[in-house]
Amino acid sequence: MSRHRTSRYEMRRNARRMRRYGIQPVVTVNDLEVAPLVIVSIARLIWRYRSELAPLTVAGSVLLNGMVLRHWFPEWWPTVLISTIGMAIALVIGGRWVNLPRPIERGYAAFTTAFAGTWLTLAAYYGPFTTPLPAVLGIGSFVLAVPWWAHRRRRARVRVERTLAAWPDIAQAVGLAGSRIQSAMVDLWGYRVRLKLGRGQTVEDAIKQMPALESALGTRRGAIRIQPVPELANRADMRVVEKDPHADAIPWPGPSITSVTQPVKLGLFEDGSPVRVLFLRRHGLFGGIAGAGKSGGVNVLLGDLTACPDAIIWGIDLKRGMELMPWASCLDRLATTPQAADALLADAVAILDGRVDHLTQQGLRVWEPSPDAPALIILIDEYAELIEEAPGAERYTDSIARRGRAPAVTLVAATQRPSQRAMGKGAVRSQMDIRLSFRIREQRDVDLILGQGMLKAGWHAHRLDAPGKFLISAPEHDVPRRARTYLLDDEGVQRTAERHAPNRPPLDAISAAALEAQEALKTSQSAVRPSPRHARSNFPQDADVALITALDTAPDAGASVGDLITATGMSRPTLYRRLGHLEREGRVRQISRGFWRSRRDSDPE
Repeated sequence: MSRHRTSRYEMRRNARRMRRYGIQPVVTVNDLEVAPLVIVSIARLIWRYRSELAPLTVAGSVLLNGMVLRHWFPEWWPTVLISTIGMAIALVIGGRWVNLPRPIERGYAAFTTAFAGTWLTLAAYYGPFTTPLPAVLGIGSFVLAVPWWAHRRRRARVRVERTLAAWPDIAQAVGLAGSRIQSAMVDLWGYRVRLKLGRGQTVEDAIKQMPALESALGTRRGAIRIQPVPELANRADMRVVEKDPHADAIPWPGPSITSVTQPVKLGLFEDGSPVRVLFLRRHGLFGGIAGAGKSGGVNVLLGDLTACPDAIIWGIDLKRGMELMPWASCLDRLATTPQAADALLADAVAILDGRVDHLTQQGLRVWEPSPDAPALIILIDEYAELIEEAPGAERYTDSIARRGRAPAVTLVAATQRPSQRAMGKGAVRSQMDIRLSFRIREQRDVDLILGQGMLKAGWHAHRLDAPGKFLISAPEHDVPRRARTYLLDDEGVQRTAERHAPNRPPLDAISAAALEAQEALKTSQSAVRPSPRHARSNFPQDADVALITALDTAPDAGASVGDLITATGMSRPTLYRRLGHLEREGRVRQISRGFWRSRRDSDPE
């Protein structure tokens, strides 16, 4: 110890002398102990570029394992060969479960495993330095390293790891000091990380800092998504979308359901998973500004619902049928005027009451949809127009919203801005359990469409940047995830409607009886009232004569129900009742859905 003290004393004394006489000291390796610093620097470089050096590391590991096998376990070569074949087959079949989603990636992993395992087998049998095994290992490692070095996801992961290595400084800059990254995963469109928040921090705090995070990470605007982890309050999933997966429209693949009891597939989330939601016994609301894609979402919904033989669809479109008229052949009723809309909703309430009475008599609690007892779905386009032009309809929609769950009578409304004035004073908006928000202009409209407090919780519908993109809030979708609905263009709507129209179900007997009872009640009420001046007392007889005449003069393709209503002045339920009576008598024939004419001698029996 005294020797070390003397040495340090001499070093300080020599340094003072050099400074006194202006002599620069000579730096020696022992003075600064450069060797450990060089070793540490090299180790840091190896760790930093460990991904690029991975092929060399694997090649060295294979060579070392070959030496060990040849020296101590040469008789294991059959075991090595069998294990290699099993691992290669497992990677080809189940590679997607180890983050190898693409077939070419699974093929590369399987081929690399087969090469390494075959070389180890030969090394164990012949020796690792037997010609030409060393050359084969070197050349093969270089050839297999080229795809590894060029792989996009590997390079992206390296870039992400180096970016996130600076997370402590980033977190300090954006106000999330104390948070740290637990894991990271690169996908096709960007990367996602699991954040462990600092003590006292919440997911809402991280959501507020999203613009600052976008700046600190150097991403594009709107590229970051933050979602809570339901199991732990101090965890959050942060996703960085470097390439927008919804930049282009997604063609509609066709109906995804065959029964209204199944969840409808409305579109795709950004990770490619389907947006599935069940509409049975749930009312729905589609909101967003004009041109945001509400009509497209409604078309996708109708494309699925019209394929269900256990659902009847009624429509209300006060834009004179501009949106729903292409689906007219699949809609049992379509109201395009305020008066017709009021009558349609009144009949819907009558059906609701009839079904409730039936369930009560049978001791049942819910109406189970089937082709003989279909669910009733009422789709209303531009709900605000309905409330303004047909104020009397509000009491009907309120009744359906409150009581429609058990008897399977469902409302689906689309509107631009579902304010209290637009939705009426009833309980319609509060009963909407499924809410889709397409793009909106003002932040406050987020809470109008999705519910109070949703904007603060991270449901940023005002950041949606393309038609068809939406956020969905439903019992099975309680975190904000961006999605895009499918594109079903006008030609697709026409083809789909023509394909589904012949398979639409008729109204069930219980609902039809409820409509007949309501029609009889209206008739009896009108009979006790004083008749207006010049009223015709023989109107029913004249209507029947007009009906027979219209059916007799109808073309071979038949007369439409709309034409028959115009010719006779009958209401739709009365017309259907009279047509059914005449059909049972064998006097008329239904040519196709909604088209009738008188039976003729040339018709088949």
